[in-house]
Amino acid sequence: MASPPRILLSGDANGRLSQLFKRVLSVNKSAGPFDALLCVGQFFPESIEQLEEFMEYTDGRREIPIPTYFIGDYGVAAPKVLSAAVKDPGNQGFKLDGLRVCHNLYWLKGGGKFTLFGLSVAYLSGRQSPSGQQFGTYSQDDVDALRALAEEPGIVDFGVRNRIAANDLSHGISDSLGSDSTVAELVAEIKPRYHIAGSKAVFYAREPYSNVDAVHVTRFFGLAPVGNKEKQKFMHAISPTPALTMSAAEISTKPPNTTISPYTNVDDTPSTETTKRPGDSSLEEQYWRYDVKKQRKGDGNAEKLCFKFLSSGSCPREDNCHFRHDPEAREQYRGGVCFDFLNKGKCERDPDCQFKHKLVEEGETNLNKRSRSNNATTNRSKECWFCLSSPNVESHLIITVGENIYCALAKGPLVDDHVLLLPVEHSPSTLSLPPDCQRELYKNQSSLRMYCKTQRKEYIFFELISIRGTHANLQAVPIPQTKASSVKNIFNLAAKKLGFEFETIKGDGTSEARELLKAKFDGKSGFFYVELHDGTILGHTIDENENFPVQFGREVMAGLLKMPDRADWRNCKLSKDEEEKFVEDFKSRFKNFDPNEDF
Repeated sequence: MASPPRILLSGDANGRLSQLFKRVLSVNKSAGPFDALLCVGQFFPESIEQLEEFMEYTDGRREIPIPTYFIGDYGVAAPKVLSAAVKDPGNQGFKLDGLRVCHNLYWLKGGGKFTLFGLSVAYLSGRQSPSGQQFGTYSQDDVDALRALAEEPGIVDFGVRNRIAANDLSHGISDSLGSDSTVAELVAEIKPRYHIAGSKAVFYAREPYSNVDAVHVTRFFGLAPVGNKEKQKFMHAISPTPALTMSAAEISTKPPNTTISPYTNVDDTPSTETTKRPGDSSLEEQYWRYDVKKQRKGDGNAEKLCFKFLSSGSCPREDNCHFRHDPEAREQYRGGVCFDFLNKGKCERDPDCQFKHKLVEEGETNLNKRSRSNNATTNRSKECWFCLSSPNVESHLIITVGENIYCALAKGPLVDDHVLLLPVEHSPSTLSLPPDCQRELYKNQSSLRMYCKTQRKEYIFFELISIRGTHANLQAVPIPQTKASSVKNIFNLAAKKLGFEFETIKGDGTSEARELLKAKFDGKSGFFYVELHDGTILGHTIDENENFPVQFGREVMAGLLKMPDRADWRNCKLSKDEEEKFVEDFKSRFKNFDPNEDF
């Protein structure tokens, strides 16, 4: 296995690049080699007297020893240096990994996320301004883009910003510069493993703190300015293993001195009275997370669109959101129109952008819609991880394959023997499959149930059907037989907390119950259902503006099994070797029940 990357962190350079890079060379010689340097706080000189020294490096007259990435406020020489970088043809387009200023020096402009030697780095650069057009500033657009990145799968290794804020500090350390609530909210959403800031004239290493709705902890480092008179530490060395390569156990390890998140007051967190962990004595306590929340309306005055509202139909910040919640814009977005085009009237990625740069006409015919849908399905089958014809399919997860249905190990399984039943061809739901596929699905379900009983367990099946047409996958999670009778009550309680009631569907056997379920499913709305051990089905049609959790089924099951930390599949990721072993072990146990004898 490759060694973890070695990264140096620095506080405000304030133009003192000779002193900064002299220290880099010294540390590199004694403890290196290091791969990169991340500079927070003010990078440019504070006065014109320091300009000559600074320009010797940016003009290439003096060597910068290792790749150096900086963020920073507006300072002396910033207009000249940064405008030249912006105009450089090599820096055109989206350069989230930094605009090259000179050899080994890169400016992280505005806000973004990139990969640095395997580490995921998110940054917010400079001071806030309404437009973000000045050098060394960020805009609301940058903040919104980072909020969108927070929705993406995967854990951010580094969160880099200019200033230490009040939330970062222990009692007794002053915050005379004040605190930016927008930044605090961003940190609470992004949840980086390492959080770096400067511009406070102090070195501060906070105790690790836990994150809301995530198993990993965050370590905060505040770095002092280069050459500060108080001799406070301005450089720190770190060698973190990228989260992408870590096991679930490694990610979830919490040191004994872990504290609560300092951002709890800005995050969308239930109050102390209601935040009871799943696994407490009563079902009511297990499902505190499903308290009903108001549908977000926005303040009606914001000019920019809220990305979360457009993508999901709701937004956890509720009425505190500074962005506009526009149902018509959401319809356009769902029709494939580019977010930047809707938000700004233009898209800098055009013509490389894959989304539409014109509004979908209101009178568009159903035939055109079907044509678009068919084309989209064809394209999805090439990119979809679950289509067997796709080059992206993770074939090592496959357990058994039939003519129309295959069984695969779940990615980040909740428990052992957690598997998926999926159609071979791209289909938006198992309820929309033709009769021959349905019969094969029933056969697979029956085989899994018989196998599970030999383990003194019962399979619970559930499926979330999205209107965006993702590949159908019927989740199959085994639970101890002693807990099977509680599943219905627990799902009903979770539904009540979210403000809806399940419809109960019973039939003579699984196939009849599913046929009755199909009659209630119109295919035009989102839908969630769960099949219980006795064949009973609980179904719910998801309203267009309903804030329905994507991981609802898994989270309820995690609560039932008293393992809340495994509710998010990303916390349970296995290495490829581990996945292959899980698959082979399951195959050996399932062999006598496998309905596909020729596999």
